[in-house]
Amino acid sequence: MKKIVISGISALTGALIGAGATGKVALEKTSKIQSMSDKHLALFQMMNQWVRVKQDGKNLSEYFKREGYQNIAIYGMSYAGETLVNELKGTDINVKYGIDKNADSIYADIDIFSLEEKLEKVDAVVVTAITFFDEIEEVLSEKVDCPVISLEDVLYDI
Repeated sequence: MKKIVISGISALTGALIGAGATGKVALEKTSKIQSMSDKHLALFQMMNQWVRVKQDGKNLSEYFKREGYQNIAIYGMSYAGETLVNELKGTDINVKYGIDKNADSIYADIDIFSLEEKLEKVDAVVVTAITFFDEIEEVLSEKVDCPVISLEDVLYDI
């Protein structure tokens, strides 16, 4: 009888521990999903603002000219970075290079560097990874001697 009670208690304890571990995993997964959702919402809102800018007949090169940024670099070469490179083609603004943590696996019309590499001098670095802007700005400010600006700020200031 003692053996059955001990076995039952062990089984119940194991189930509770397992449920707690499962709950923790579920909570971590939910947190990651929420973080990704927030990131994509911010990206959607930024891209929506970009569409509004285009509908108003404006080009982002106007902002860079006004600010005196002739040669720029772009941090974050995913969708927004690629779109910015394409928008600035054929304008007076020269995108000298891109910066991305996955530099080795990105193919683009411009050179792509990682943060560990030496970065050429530019007039400004435009960060397209807007949800991580503060962290990226802090790191880039140690590496470059120019303004580090958010693409989101550009889109709302044009």
